[in-house]
Amino acid sequence: MEVWTAFLWGGFTSASLFIGQALAGPMAKRPRATGLVMAFGAGTLLSAVGYELIPESSLDQGIGIGAAFLLGTLVYFFANKLVNRRGGKDRQEIDGGDEGGSGMAMFLGALLDGIPEAFVLGIGLALGGSISVAFVTAIFVSNIPQGIAGTTSMQATGSTGRHVFWMWTTLTAASAVVAALGFLLADAVPDQGLYAEAFAGGAVLTMLANSMMPEAFEHGGDEAGLLTVLGYLVAAALTVAS
Repeated sequence: MEVWTAFLWGGFTSASLFIGQALAGPMAKRPRATGLVMAFGAGTLLSAVGYELIPESSLDQGIGIGAAFLLGTLVYFFANKLVNRRGGKDRQEIDGGDEGGSGMAMFLGALLDGIPEAFVLGIGLALGGSISVAFVTAIFVSNIPQGIAGTTSMQATGSTGRHVFWMWTTLTAASAVVAALGFLLADAVPDQGLYAEAFAGGAVLTMLANSMMPEAFEHGGDEAGLLTVLGYLVAAALTVAS
């Protein structure tokens, strides 16, 4: 496995943001459907945290894994608070939020949401030696509703479709680079890769609890719970099968 493989997979999983941008117009009047897709994506990421980022084998490392997980949670929490204060709090609002937000802050927030996933993808490739179909699926699917919501929210602040496209292009490139960096880190210091995965797992779980899941349930209704479980089971089945 080479670092270029991690680079390409990192870019691929984030490229689904463009699908979200393409669907933003047609889905504008179907917030319920978008909420249900978001719920499914949240379920796949929940499964990824449980099976890929904090598997039972990692707990053998002792309290350090739990500390790394908690640290990832705290870092994401405070970084997210800072981005929200700058005008990025509506970046995952399916209905577009209000016009008082900042397109750049929303982009930085989307970058904050996507970096841990890309980093873990690269680490996983280095530690496991092969791509995790379940984790790639989880990231790819979850980025579609985030692309829809992010596009709608940024356009509400005055960003043009062309501007949003280049923002997603930049984020996709950044994800590819971060995945490559994760690969290099874990390849150089294998044992530290487990702690990095736990750190990113805390960040991803906090993002799910703060942003994706509340939005999914607000717009998807009670059925969002069913779609969350379905997403979890699909990703878990892919993990077992691979």
